[in-house]
Amino acid sequence: MNAAISALAEDRRSGPRDGDPMDLIAAALRKDGYIVLPAPLPPALLAGLLRHFRSIDRERFRRAGIGREDEHQLNRFVRSDEIFWLDRANPAVAAYLSWMETLRLGLNRRLFLGLFDYECHYAYYDRGTFYKKHLDAFKGSTNRVLSTVLYLTPNWQPRDGGELAIYPPETGEAPSAEPLLKVAPRFGQMVIFLSEEFPHEVLTVNRPRYSVTGWFRVNNSLGDTIDPAV
Repeated sequence: MNAAISALAEDRRSGPRDGDPMDLIAAALRKDGYIVLPAPLPPALLAGLLRHFRSIDRERFRRAGIGREDEHQLNRFVRSDEIFWLDRANPAVAAYLSWMETLRLGLNRRLFLGLFDYECHYAYYDRGTFYKKHLDAFKGSTNRVLSTVLYLTPNWQPRDGGELAIYPPETGEAPSAEPLLKVAPRFGQMVIFLSEEFPHEVLTVNRPRYSVTGWFRVNNSLGDTIDPAV
């Protein structure tokens, strides 16, 4: 398990307070490294995000690539989604980012992760698209600590596909061919997991799939230069 989480074995807390959502999230990340939240956000906020997502001209989305900065490249054999990076210009997005900021502060208080900021984008998967098995971060070489996915596809059915398959952490032995769990992209559901620990993939999508994908990051600033968000 991630060293930052393992260190919490000596946490002074005896456990989550009954019914405290932030404590429950922190406890799950400490114990398992991931959590699936069935409906953490208000319906009105979810509806606002979906309206905004659908209002954006598809030409403003760009083909998603692999890697960051100089190593960024397109590879349609690995992933075939399209993305649109988010900021606070839209009220629904601003409200979502404020919610995630509250989560960032709460997790820092409970888990001492040193989360510095949060970056996110809309991810659009058309019919027949996918994202092959990958890690969001490689140990010791990135600043992404926690990955989050919020699903915005209304009326999802099992035949629609597009589940997120999360695999066990790799230990140097042969990687598991069977996922640890599959997360259905049901409207309003969110998954949070440790970026360095869990390989995952988006299974082939059979109808358009909408989500907000993001990462809580630590600050890898050098001198007076702040590590860029994208």
